[in-house]
Amino acid sequence: MTEASARKPSRIQLRNRKIIMDAALDVFSRYGYRGATLDQIADQAGLSKPNILYYFDGKEDIHVQLLNQLMESWLDPLGHMDAAGDPLSEILGYVRRKLEMTREFPRESRLFANEILQGAPRMGPHLESGLKPLFEKKTAVIQGWMADGKLAQVDPRHLIFSIWSTTQHYADFDAQVQVLMPDSEAVLDGAESYLETLFTKLLTP
Repeated sequence: MTEASARKPSRIQLRNRKIIMDAALDVFSRYGYRGATLDQIADQAGLSKPNILYYFDGKEDIHVQLLNQLMESWLDPLGHMDAAGDPLSEILGYVRRKLEMTREFPRESRLFANEILQGAPRMGPHLESGLKPLFEKKTAVIQGWMADGKLAQVDPRHLIFSIWSTTQHYADFDAQVQVLMPDSEAVLDGAESYLETLFTKLLTP
């Protein structure tokens, strides 16, 4: 931690850190960790490179802090799947929440995807300590619903994987989607209807 970050930050410092983090999110989501540079982040933030280094120890420090912020919000929709709720409604609600994150946080989705594609060198511990226990808990809930005959029998792990891939596709492959379907708002509205139909047909006993 730098000496500056150890002191209680002023309002200007908090504002500058937010500007830097937002600029870094934009750069990392476009170029990935390896392709991003501090110079690009500084240009995007409208600050000098030494100014960036006043607030952060370097590129990796910024990237790790972005990932740390991301994980809590990334796990939240899955955590809201309620074992006491109606099974199909809970799963469709999860699909809608994931699509809403795609709509609101496309850069965060691409940041996550880039980190995973590189082997999760900085996010690996979060996947083990945060995602894996939650994933196992929720797949057990889904398996219980299936055992009770409330949902059709499918592998709950692959079900969650398919929800991730079909919802995050619209953010991670946005450049391709925009060429094929330029009206982005209509795309996500249509995606919600399509995916609800898809998973309803798959999971109805």
